[in-house]
Amino acid sequence: MIMKNVKILMLAFIVLSACSSDNDSSGSTETPVDDTSYNITSILSKFDNVSGVSYAINGDFVEITTDNLPDHGSPYWGTNHPMYEAYNGSNPNWNLNPNTIGTQNIVFRIPLRPSEASNKEATSLGPMGVSVNGVVFYNQYAGPNNQPLTNEINSFDQYFGHPDGGSRYHYHIEPLYLTSGIGKSAFLGLLADGFPVYGPEENGVTITSSDLDDYHGHVGETPEFPNGIYHYHVTADAPYINGNGFYGTPGNISQ
Repeated sequence: MIMKNVKILMLAFIVLSACSSDNDSSGSTETPVDDTSYNITSILSKFDNVSGVSYAINGDFVEITTDNLPDHGSPYWGTNHPMYEAYNGSNPNWNLNPNTIGTQNIVFRIPLRPSEASNKEATSLGPMGVSVNGVVFYNQYAGPNNQPLTNEINSFDQYFGHPDGGSRYHYHIEPLYLTSGIGKSAFLGLLADGFPVYGPEENGVTITSSDLDDYHGHVGETPEFPNGIYHYHVTADAPYINGNGFYGTPGNISQ
C-alpha cells in the first residue's frame, strides 16, 4: 500500500510539472520592462539660482517653472534688445526666421522617481523637457506636420536655438551655449519623464545615435548618478535629443 501511494504521488508531481512547463511556454513573450526606480531629487540643485526658473517638490513630482528666456545672445532678441547678438555662426545657409523671443510661463510636472514605462509615449511638438538654463527642449521634428529639421535647422542661431511662432525659444539639437560652457559630457537638463539629458560625449568619447537605444538613451554611470541611471544624450545626428518617445512616463506640461 505504501509503495502504491508513493507511485501515485510521483505521478501527480510529474503531471503538475508538465502543466507548469506548458503554462510558462504559452505566456507573454514580450521583453520584461525594467522596474528599476531612480530618484532625481539630488540633481534639482542644478536649477538653483537660474534666472527665470523655480521649482517646488509636490509629493512624488517636482514642478519646474520657467520663463524660457535664454541667458545668451541671439539675433532673435531683436536689434533694440540689450542681449541682441548678430548671427556669427558657421552655417553659410543661415537665415533669420520671422519670430522673436518672448517671455513664457511653462510648467513641467516631472516624476521624482522615474522608471521605464510599459507603454512608451511619443513626444509631441512643443516643449518635451527643460534645460539647466531654463530653455525648453523640442523633439526632432519641425511643425506643423512632423517634418524633418532639414530646412528649419538653417534658422538656428549661433547657439543652435530659435523661437517658434509663439515666441517660444527652444533647442531641437545640441544646446551649443551650454555644451561650450559647462562641457560636452555635462548634465544639460531633464525630459518630462524625469530622465536626465547629457551632452554628446561620455568618458571622452563622442556618442552617436547608433550607441543608444530607440529612445536615444542608455543606462550607465554619470557624475551625478554614480550608481547608474537611464539617461538621454544629445547627438549630432537625428533624432538629436530623443528618439521614438519617452523612455519613462512623462508628467504634465502646461504653458
